[in-house]
Amino acid sequence: MIRSLTRVEAPNRRLRMLLALLAIAAAAAVLAACSSSGTSSTSGGGSSSSSSPVAAAAGSLKTTTIGGATVLTNAQGFTLYSFAPDTPTTSNCNGTCAQNWPPVHGSATAAGVSGTFGTIKRSDGSTQATFDGHPLYTFVGDTAAGQNKGNGLNAAGGLWHEITTSGTAGNSSSGSSGGNGY
Repeated sequence: MIRSLTRVEAPNRRLRMLLALLAIAAAAAVLAACSSSGTSSTSGGGSSSSSSPVAAAAGSLKTTTIGGATVLTNAQGFTLYSFAPDTPTTSNCNGTCAQNWPPVHGSATAAGVSGTFGTIKRSDGSTQATFDGHPLYTFVGDTAAGQNKGNGLNAAGGLWHEITTSGTAGNSSSGSSGGNGY
């Protein structure tokens, strides 16, 4: 009797171990997918900061040159992005999307940048900054100022592009800037 119970328990134990290992592997894959960007570019004027762009607040924005394109950044130097499915009056990045692509809250300005800054009201009632009709976001994958790991990504249902100072969604990793706006 003891022998037959041991034989029954052993396959169940192996099955549970296999399932646990598969769950761990799946969790690791999800984390890796969330933290990697799939694009690479040369960082211009980067920093060794390990801060994150999460909880991005508007205010005084800046510019920096990344891959030959002058792009808008938040006050900490993190690249600002636009989401192709957005419209000039509506953000289509909410929930999990907004956790990975934090909206720039409040109103914004940038010295020496020509273009129109504005705001929209998000579905949660908060105010989001816009530039030339593009709602603005940062990207949690950018872990240091001067990075643009989110540029050109197709994620959360659409394409993401850095905002160039010309007011268009650029793609400096391919050397172009503009033509990808609304």
